[in-house]
This record gives sequence, C-alpha cells and structure tokens, in this order.
Amino acid sequence: MRRVVITGGAGFIGSHLCDRLLHRGLSVVCLDNLLTGSADNVAHLFSNPRFSFRHYDVTEYLYVEGEVHAILHFASPASPIDYAQMPIETLKVGTLGTHKALGLAKAKRARFLLASTSEVYGDPEVHPQPEDYWGNVNPVGPRGVYDEAKRAAETFVMAYHNAHGLDTRIARIFNTFGPRMRRNDGRAVPAFITQALAGDPLTVFGDGSQTRSLCYIDDLVEGLIRLLFSDYHLPVNLGNPGELTVVELAEMILELTGSPSPVVHQPLPVDDPRRRRPDISTAMRILGWTPQIPLRDGLERTIAWWTDGGPHARIPASGHTSLAGRVVAPASGRPAAPV
Repeated sequence: MRRVVITGGAGFIGSHLCDRLLHRGLSVVCLDNLLTGSADNVAHLFSNPRFSFRHYDVTEYLYVEGEVHAILHFASPASPIDYAQMPIETLKVGTLGTHKALGLAKAKRARFLLASTSEVYGDPEVHPQPEDYWGNVNPVGPRGVYDEAKRAAETFVMAYHNAHGLDTRIARIFNTFGPRMRRNDGRAVPAFITQALAGDPLTVFGDGSQTRSLCYIDDLVEGLIRLLFSDYHLPVNLGNPGELTVVELAEMILELTGSPSPVVHQPLPVDDPRRRRPDISTAMRILGWTPQIPLRDGLERTIAWWTDGGPHARIPASGHTSLAGRVVAPASGRPAAPV
C-alpha cells in the first residue's frame, strides 16, 4: 500500500489519520469541502511532497488520477449541532458520498474503510453495545439524518463487498476527543473545555447522569490503522470502554483547568443516548487493540492544545491552493451540488 485517499481528511479524525499514514511513508490525498473541516488542521503538511489537498465535494462525481491503494471515507458532519443545521448535507454525504467513494474504490481496486459510528446503535437497549446489536434508532428524530445515513453507508459497503468482491472495512467509532476538535461543535469535551477556560457556566443537559465512553484520538487512530491493515470485513467497535457520567466529565474538566465555573442544567435533547459504552472484544481479538491513554491524560493534552491556541497557519478555503510546489484546483471542477 503506497497511496491512499482520505475523504474528510481536513476534519478532526481525518487530519490525524493524514499525519499517521504520512509518518508510515504512504502518500496521502486529502479531500474535503471544508464544510466542517478546517484547512488549519492539515496546514502543517503542505510542505510534504507526499501530501496533497483538494477542495472537493464527495457527493459529486469522484475522480482521483493515478494509482490508489486505499480509500478511507471520513467525510461527514459529526455533531448534533451539525445535524440540526445541515440535515440534507449530512444525509447526502452518508449515502451519495459513500456510493461515490465506493465507486472510486471499485474502479481503482482499492481497499475501502468506512468511518461508521456508535450512533448506529441509537439510544441503546443493550449495554455495553456489541457489533451484533442492531440498535434502537429513531429514523424521524433530529439525529436520524446522521444515524440512518451511517446505517445506510454500512449497507452500501457490505453490498459492494458481497456483489463486487471489494476489500472493505467498517469502523464503528465511539466518542473520541483530542486536539483539533471544533470549539463550537456542540459535543461535551470541547464545550466544557471552552466554557471552563472562559469562566462561563458548564452546560450539562438533563441531570447529567447519562454516560459516555471517551477515547483519546491517538488511541482511536491506532485502532483505525490496525483495522485498515487487517483482513477483517465486518464492523468493529473502536472506543474506550471506560464509562463515566456527563456530570463526572464536567467536574474532571473543572478540576484540570482550575476553573471556578459553575455547572448549570438545561433540558435533555430529543433522542440523546442515555448510556453509551463499546464492547471492544472484537477489536481486542482481531486487532490486538485496546486504548492505552487514560482519560485524565488525554484531557490534559487536549486542554494544553486549547490553551496554546491550536493551529495558527491558514490557507485559502477554496479555489487554487499551492501545495508542496504544486497547484491543485478544486478536484471536481464544478461548484458544490445543490442541496
């Protein structure tokens, strides 16, 4: 494997994958329309001759010249605020975008890895959640545009695997955190850190007894790399089985930041999962993978990144961008498809 394509490569997880695969000596083509990703996340890679960035809407016709050995499909909005603000875009990238990316993989005879999600389990009635649990998803609720798009994406992947013999992988990613998360994306870790550092009240929805299991980004990327280079085709949960309540998370962030901010409560959003914890026995057995970074250590690293101001380098968000001595136009050659 020498050259890979990462859709959504300028996003939180995608940009860390770019780093890791370049470090392994591969060439990386990063595709992103920057709807929720940021060019800042990959700006430090522009001088690397094995890296190229293309401003691209993957719900359109998808073409990449030259050989491609793997496609990692990470393009998608990924937070409840995103689903509410961009429901159609979320549906389109999970369905049309997955279809286009699979078509490219078929044409290139490339391995394909789908970034699926723990959201396919919905508000689970089985705890912890194993891969053979079919979930409890509300298809007409506010989270349905993301949940059902990812469930459809998994079906697309398995159909291409069974009908065309495509070499596929499916990662069901549980709550992940770390540097490069967006401050305003609405998820608990960036929201609490931002509020604590500003001295604002930490907003906890409901009574805060709902639980989450949080995996640091470095651990997740290690699991994704192991899955990519494995020969396992069925879904694999990737997440940290350590479970804590949302109130406990808020209190830990207050302690680590030394913030005097109070905790305030607001009504629980519709379909917000009550409990979320991965059964990672498959990942342990097939990949030899378990998370290594304790929650406190990961939070300390994330807070340090926030207090350092995050990335500073910027590039144009669209149009022609000079990368590593090359000029790369928007790859589709067309404006974004209408919503």
